[in-house]
Amino acid sequence: MTGHPSDPSAALDPRDTATLPATPAEEPQPSWWHRGHPVFAALTGFFAGLVFVVVVPGAYAAVLAALMDYEAAEELFPFVLVTLAVPIALLVHPLTRRFARYMLLGIFSTALVVGGVAALVLWLLVSRG
Repeated sequence: MTGHPSDPSAALDPRDTATLPATPAEEPQPSWWHRGHPVFAALTGFFAGLVFVVVVPGAYAAVLAALMDYEAAEELFPFVLVTLAVPIALLVHPLTRRFARYMLLGIFSTALVVGGVAALVLWLLVSRG
């Protein structure tokens, strides 16, 4: 016999899990894939670095352009490099060190690919006249 969920004297049906209070031991834990898979930190770190290179400078430029005139935003844009303190700070803590290494790999490899493609396109445009 189950009563209203707010009635503490009501008997709980073991099959009725919606009315059971959650205890700290029963809170959902990260799955094995998130905890211990050897590729998870590498993949998430690399793609976090890729997103970091693409999104952070763009968002920073958009905020600067919205808040101030073009010349002031242009002068303040190099301060986006301060955000590199985030992956460097992640390198310090042992639990995030592997993630941070792959994040830095993602940052530098993305920057290298973007720079290489830009140089190739510029060379093609200049050489073709």
